[in-house]
Amino acid sequence: MTETVFLANALCLPLVDLQALVRGKMVTAMPWNFLSPGQSFALYSEGENTTHARFWARCELCKSIDNPQLLNALSNLTIWKKQLLASKLLQREFFFLAYLRVYEIPQPIQVVTEAKGEFLPLVEPTMVSVSSPVLNDSVFRNHTQKLDELRPSVHPELEELQSIVSQFASTNSDAKAFEQDIKVFLGWADQPARDRHSSDLTWIKTIVTLGNRSKELDEGKSNYQAGTDFEKIVHRSLEFLGFTVDQAYKGGAGGLDLFCSKPYPLAGECKAGKSIPDRAVEELDRIGKRHLGKDYMKAVRLIIGSGQPTKQLRASAITSEISIISAMTLQKLVELKAKHPGSIDLIELKKYLEPGQIDHRIDEYVEKILAEIRLRAYTIQILKKYLEQFNAIDVDVNTVFGVYCGSNPLQVLTLPAFYKMLIELSSPLTGYLGRKKGNDGSDRFYFLRDLLVD
Repeated sequence: MTETVFLANALCLPLVDLQALVRGKMVTAMPWNFLSPGQSFALYSEGENTTHARFWARCELCKSIDNPQLLNALSNLTIWKKQLLASKLLQREFFFLAYLRVYEIPQPIQVVTEAKGEFLPLVEPTMVSVSSPVLNDSVFRNHTQKLDELRPSVHPELEELQSIVSQFASTNSDAKAFEQDIKVFLGWADQPARDRHSSDLTWIKTIVTLGNRSKELDEGKSNYQAGTDFEKIVHRSLEFLGFTVDQAYKGGAGGLDLFCSKPYPLAGECKAGKSIPDRAVEELDRIGKRHLGKDYMKAVRLIIGSGQPTKQLRASAITSEISIISAMTLQKLVELKAKHPGSIDLIELKKYLEPGQIDHRIDEYVEKILAEIRLRAYTIQILKKYLEQFNAIDVDVNTVFGVYCGSNPLQVLTLPAFYKMLIELSSPLTGYLGRKKGNDGSDRFYFLRDLLVD
């Protein structure tokens, strides 16, 4: 059963402090009065120009700071400048530092803004759930342990970059997604960044539809137009996968439908409709040699269409060393690239582009990639659950490898291979795990964010 908490008032904070708390940038506040551990309240700022609170917090710890020598380290771990902290000490020789666990409120609650004081009453006291924390347990513990130990920030440059990008996040979707990526890597957020291109990727679902088009399926659309539409979506698909598509080749009467120059030459024929005609292989050979000359035989040769190729077509493709894939297979590759941008290696893919109908071979390639992703997602979960079970911040390589080996793992790995995978998952380009570098393999790893397979 989900825990609930009763809220009767709201703690009024400066706007910049509130924004840092709800964004997961810090977990502290400087209340004027001492806050009791376990005390819960809504969070509010007059600077938001609203009468409602959208977040609440529970005090986990409150302590007084009276040592000027701590201010520099504390400033490095918060948004507060050293001068501000020093001014707090001048006011009464100490100030309170409260550790706050922040949660979202599903429905904003109204605050009596006419009241005065550090705490403002709510118009209607309410019960809230603890089911939506801004930071998960391990990320929150990581923040508080840094504060306890006054450890400096590992990535001050990235924190400065996040501050700059955040200024554009409200009006620019790319900036918002980039900011989220930075926050996840820094440990200020534990939710995976949403697919920044999701609204722009609806075209992927049309690859099969356009491949099946013909004048019989689209009233008023000629076979030529249907073929042109499919050719365009194939061009877009291959560019999305990472090929360099030469726009000089756009099919048409006697034209070559498709030519990619990088990372290796690839010549192609696009066939929309319910089936691929038997003459497709001969057409590609004839047109390809006419346009590319001797370079045609050096290129990977590919036919993309819908329906089952005939026995004669499959035999011709093997003889001419031409690969045949369906529109559905192309769509599978593009969908995989959209979900996991770094997953497709075109050089590796080339090994699967064998003569004949090769949909099954591409399926093998896709499944191989997914198996690698599942293995990494499983490893992240193993490490995350260990940290939660033992209330730990991080874990050494040998310990987590032992847990992995005893967990009925998806794949048997050696310790060096497992360690190499942890390094990969903690790189700045992935950011699923954090890493504290040690000597002679004594690195320690901590959880940052989940890897979602589907």
